[in-house]
Amino acid sequence: MTTLREAALHCLQLTDPDQKAAAGLALVPSAATGAALGLTATATIPGRTARPELGAPAEVQQRSVHTLEGRAALIHALAHIELNAVNLACDIVWRFAGLPDDFYRQWGQVAREEALHFTLLRDHLRSMGHEYGDFPAHNALWEMAEKTQDDLLARLALVPRTLEARGLDASPPIKAKLVKAGDLRGGEILGELLGRQRPGGRRQRRRPTRQLHDEGPPAGAPGGVHGGAGSLLPRRRAAGRRFRPGDEPAARADRALRPRPAAGGRRGR
Repeated sequence: MTTLREAALHCLQLTDPDQKAAAGLALVPSAATGAALGLTATATIPGRTARPELGAPAEVQQRSVHTLEGRAALIHALAHIELNAVNLACDIVWRFAGLPDDFYRQWGQVAREEALHFTLLRDHLRSMGHEYGDFPAHNALWEMAEKTQDDLLARLALVPRTLEARGLDASPPIKAKLVKAGDLRGGEILGELLGRQRPGGRRQRRRPTRQLHDEGPPAGAPGGVHGGAGSLLPRRRAAGRRFRPGDEPAARADRALRPRPAAGGRRGR
């Protein structure tokens, strides 16, 4: 019987976006996790097609949402983020062995939700006369995942709890833009995404992160970041100041773990 970690690796290695989304939706978080298995990727990860063409975030053209093409480009960008999120969730499930079953199950559920989000956005994109891959995209989230592939706590600190969280914070104004431009279905999908991720998604990411930080990874598990008890990251507003470009991922996470000063000792803003 295929374990949850093996199924996540299979999903991650699939190249066709539709097949990847279907495999993500088919994940069974309640299945045996295979926590102790030593897995090895048998293909390039993440599996992806030649399209969309990937470039630096600054190279991705911004289009007005007041045109059909501009709205389609925005929906495409959101679909790309969600497909990346499927890859990221599956990667964290298969890559790091020896963790509690609950950790894998919660991230397996995250992968299922992200696959659903991608499917909704992809279908809406098709209704606008476009396919996923028709517009250029960037690869910033996965690039950070590669930099933290040997350090679990740095991965948790920098990818889901900082980069993805910032993306969630940008979603309400994007929803408002789409609705104002007449794309009511796009706004509805963004509302669905926010409704699922605000109360559930962040807690799913936060609980296993705090457990690992407070108790430490099990013996032999990856993760070289150390710190005292408490939340792995400070508030996101503070995180933007603490994470400086050019730092190594582990150093960034280590800085975030340092105890914050008491309320009376903080500098004025």
